[in-house]
Amino acid sequence: MTIPLVAIVGRPNVGKSTLFNRLSGTREAIVADVPGTTRDRLMAEVSWEGKFVRGGGLEKGGAPHRRQFTLVDTGGLEPRPQDPLREKVKAQVEVAVSEADLIIFLMDARDGLTPMDEEIAEWLRRTSKPLVVAVNKVDGIKQEVSTPEFYRLGLEDPLLISAYHNLGIHDLMERIVSLLPPPADGPEEAAEEGPALSETEGVMKLAIVGRTNVGKSLLLNVILGQERAIVSDIPGTTRDAVDTRFTYGSQPVVLIDTAGIRRPGQVEKGIEYYSVLRAMRAVQRSDISLLVMDGAQLATAQDAHISGYVWDDYKGLMVVVNKWDLVPKIDGTEQELAIQTVRQRLHFMPYVPICFTSALLGEGIQDLMTLAIDVYQERMRRIPPGELHRALIGAVADHVPPSAGGRRVKINQVRQVDVNPPTFVFAVDDPKRVHFSYQRYLENRLRSTFGFTHTHLRLVFRGRI
Repeated sequence: MTIPLVAIVGRPNVGKSTLFNRLSGTREAIVADVPGTTRDRLMAEVSWEGKFVRGGGLEKGGAPHRRQFTLVDTGGLEPRPQDPLREKVKAQVEVAVSEADLIIFLMDARDGLTPMDEEIAEWLRRTSKPLVVAVNKVDGIKQEVSTPEFYRLGLEDPLLISAYHNLGIHDLMERIVSLLPPPADGPEEAAEEGPALSETEGVMKLAIVGRTNVGKSLLLNVILGQERAIVSDIPGTTRDAVDTRFTYGSQPVVLIDTAGIRRPGQVEKGIEYYSVLRAMRAVQRSDISLLVMDGAQLATAQDAHISGYVWDDYKGLMVVVNKWDLVPKIDGTEQELAIQTVRQRLHFMPYVPICFTSALLGEGIQDLMTLAIDVYQERMRRIPPGELHRALIGAVADHVPPSAGGRRVKINQVRQVDVNPPTFVFAVDDPKRVHFSYQRYLENRLRSTFGFTHTHLRLVFRGRI
């Protein structure tokens, strides 16, 4: 499930960074009274649990709904920038808005409705994106009395807030989550509540990710057999995540080329930040990520960083060692040594398959795609309940759960509730006492028993299922 993206937009010095810090519960954004302080974009994961109904109204006595979204802080928007720096900031904001699922349009009660606010409102109206209008710095009666003029914009009813004093933030969050697109699987805990809907399209979605200039776009072109992406020796040529549909054998595939990902501290100011954002969202909506690395620079710290993103999202992962034709071959052990290096540096994902390719020469592509289909089929595999129950009995008989606090953990049942990734819910008498080492043991038993050789598994431990 792709996490919704919410962007905060407004002219300079209306309190966007203060609101970002307030909603995210961090102090990551630099806050100052100088307009234009925010130039780089910041992201934060925000979680909210409240009682709401879709459309913005509050539901009395309703059950709590937990939603998550990615919040993006943007620079001060000037519709007619007067210098190159402000022009770049505008370009960043435009990209953020194009990517956003929802926009928070922030204005300043102290300044009142300005001509620049009206221009921004007109531009946002044309985007047809869901919009939350908020008037910030409403710290007293004087500012509250002056707010009716903001209704002249003809947008949604403005919410009166003070990000600095935490006033009106609850209503703002309720409005935000009420307008977010519904989760693909219903409630965000659907995979744990079971049974969730599996993939119905049967389309394998592959995201090509990796550091800059490792040959991702050339790999895409070779897989497709056509010049689909721009190929250049200049790092950072690809900025957008490009989707291409095709069929490999009888398997429908969506191939997603993405911009190169650098360390957060190395991401340049400007559009490149959003290229990283798009790459992360491409990982979220993919089934399997092809982590492309240069054969001469195996499993760098940044490669491990990228694989961590994939791990956190429970996505499939394949390591593609590209430019293998350029690696000197001396005694024939080079490939085995490369595998050992990758396994050692990506130690938290020992099941990840490794392919060796030369996109330039077209070598290793057939093996790569065949293995990708095998991984996809593993991720879509469902285990019959009877076989799963017998596997649990055998696993517990071979290795009884260890005692914790003088009591032995009792596992009563297991059920597969989802695929992609295969998700298994275990009913135990006390989920908190299941040690991580025993969780790893159960995962390894599932892998060996049912042939989950190359895919991430998700294990959930609950009091009942």
